[in-house]
Amino acid sequence: MRILALDASTEACSAALLYQGQLIERYEELRLGSAERLIGMVAEVLNEGGIGPASLDGIAAGIGPGAFTGVRISVSVAQGLAFGLGLGVVPVSTLEALAEPAGGGGPVLACLDARMGEVYWGCFRADAARGIEPVNRSRVGAADTVRAPAGAVYRGIGRGFSAYPALAAVAGVELAPADAWTLPRAGAIARLAAIRLARGEALDPAALVPLYLRDKVALTEAERGL
Repeated sequence: MRILALDASTEACSAALLYQGQLIERYEELRLGSAERLIGMVAEVLNEGGIGPASLDGIAAGIGPGAFTGVRISVSVAQGLAFGLGLGVVPVSTLEALAEPAGGGGPVLACLDARMGEVYWGCFRADAARGIEPVNRSRVGAADTVRAPAGAVYRGIGRGFSAYPALAAVAGVELAPADAWTLPRAGAIARLAAIRLARGEALDPAALVPLYLRDKVALTEAERGL
């Protein structure tokens, strides 16, 4: 199975090609030019793998939550490729992608900086059928609303922990210093998408939609105390 995955939902921009058990990935942290660089990364991984776009079996996209512009870039580039190639597309949330590499070691609390004093977060555990399954509903809220479900120790992962260091003290969460700086990667999206594509879970490209969790993009002057 040949899966092309891409994501620009956060300050990380990445693309990955998964085929015959091999993973080719490009990953960079960018402030500007995500759309142009993402398209370039797609060409690079395909060229390195010697795979023509027509040989792909599916496209996978990071659908957020994350930066509004970045999420739209991920979704629109994935849709454009999938429409042009006549392929289905597999949506994967950025929180699922964060949790995937760590999920084999136990339950995970994935957390990203949502700006405006808030975080995107959700809890996950490994699942043989779908790679990762949610323990609770992914949500957005103030850092002090983050709670690990009782009954297990959760590995904390994601840049929300570095943005709000107090999260390291949440009961039931263990945090390695390096995990506090982790961002989603297209390689994790590709691995999850391969499982879901094999289960027949690909969508028509027109049905691919962003996962925002929050409608606001900025605080008002009153909320900022101006």
